[in-house]
Amino acid sequence: MNIVVLAGGISTERAVSIVSGTGVCRALRERGHRAVLVDVYGGVEAALVQDMFPESYDVDKAAAYIRSFDEKIGQMIASRRAFFGPGVLELCREADVVFLALHGADGENGKVQAAFDLFGIRYTGTGHLSSALAMDKGLSRKLLQAAGVPMPEGTKLVRGMDTGLAGLGLACPVVVKPCCGGSSVGVSIARDQKEYEAALREAFSYEEEVIVEEYVAGREFSVGVVDGEALPVIEIAPLNGFYDYKNKYSAGATVETCPAEITKEQTAEMQRLALLGNDALGIRGYSRLDFLMREDGRICCLEANTLPGMTPTSLIPQEAAAVGMGYGEFCERLIQVSMR
Repeated sequence: MNIVVLAGGISTERAVSIVSGTGVCRALRERGHRAVLVDVYGGVEAALVQDMFPESYDVDKAAAYIRSFDEKIGQMIASRRAFFGPGVLELCREADVVFLALHGADGENGKVQAAFDLFGIRYTGTGHLSSALAMDKGLSRKLLQAAGVPMPEGTKLVRGMDTGLAGLGLACPVVVKPCCGGSSVGVSIARDQKEYEAALREAFSYEEEVIVEEYVAGREFSVGVVDGEALPVIEIAPLNGFYDYKNKYSAGATVETCPAEITKEQTAEMQRLALLGNDALGIRGYSRLDFLMREDGRICCLEANTLPGMTPTSLIPQEAAAVGMGYGEFCERLIQVSMR
């Protein structure tokens, strides 16, 4: 198949996206596909304009080309209006499918998916509406709770609102995070009023809306869903602090156990909630839902991810490996499910 692996972009998760895309492109090449790695914002390399899906291709060279834009992104945003880089839409229209290795805003929030729907471009993952719903933690909270998926107590704040904890019905410790962010960028745990005020400033530096939730002490888990079936539960135990950006993407910073060492009943319940949440948000194809287990054993959902990471330390490939599916095979599986 001729495949465009779309990565990069302008979100706070650009660097992670490039790592995901590089791994996916290399794996698909190794399995005989003519995959090419492209920066959705930076645009298509000149060589690909002449030969779109070459038989011989250097994935590492392509990744280096994408990273050459890293220091220029701010300047590029200021100087142009279009999101899609030169030649990107043209190349994607010629592909059999586009593997979306994008993470974060303008990649995971449904905008790219909506544009592709209009252009008749086939892509991996769920559609534009469910992408947008899952990305907005304020909206997804309401939909998940209405479907019977337990969530931590919390609320959405808009810049300029009264942000006092007493008025929110919460007390420290609390978790403060951007409403539409990912990879734990801008997320803070506030244990007193001073830390809470600092956490709000941090979260509002990314977005106009933030989520404030009760801090839930307990164990953290994740469950991938592929084609309506839940994968094995994986437990995430950071060696230091919480599962933040650094712990997510630094090798050896987190102990990940799959299948998780919990009871059969707890496993079944978490998988049930993952499927329930997946359906509540209208997600099709694949996703990953994150959970916390309170010290008394009660489970609550943190969020849903419609384009989960595909880096060497990412969770959903590890869950697939637990059922005997290697990384390359898993990439192909995601394509097959999405195209169907």
